[in-house]
Amino acid sequence: MLHNPKARQTARATQFLYLAVLATLLLTTFYPAPVEGVSIALMLSVKLIPLLALAVLVFRGNNRGYIWLAFVVIFYFTQAVVTAWLSQGAPGPVTLTILTFLLFTMAMVHLKVNRPISG
Repeated sequence: MLHNPKARQTARATQFLYLAVLATLLLTTFYPAPVEGVSIALMLSVKLIPLLALAVLVFRGNNRGYIWLAFVVIFYFTQAVVTAWLSQGAPGPVTLTILTFLLFTMAMVHLKVNRPISG
């Protein structure tokens, strides 16, 4: 539930970043090349299911959904930082690091802006 007009903007920004993270995770599965000997379906499941489980809550603007999204994104951010470091700055992990950082930050901004008005 959105509590004010500014929350609509922060929700849209968070939703855009959420979709960008999903797209980046999908692309990095296939580019530069899939990992040999590992099922692509298994890789996509492990990468995407934790985030996809939150899709309805994110697109409804649910504050609790955004809180859970922030918790989950921390794991993606940590993995992306480690992979970026070990790959010496490969574009995929660096992009994912930036996007997950922005997603976490925008989710927190949305939660700040979308606080219910107490009366």
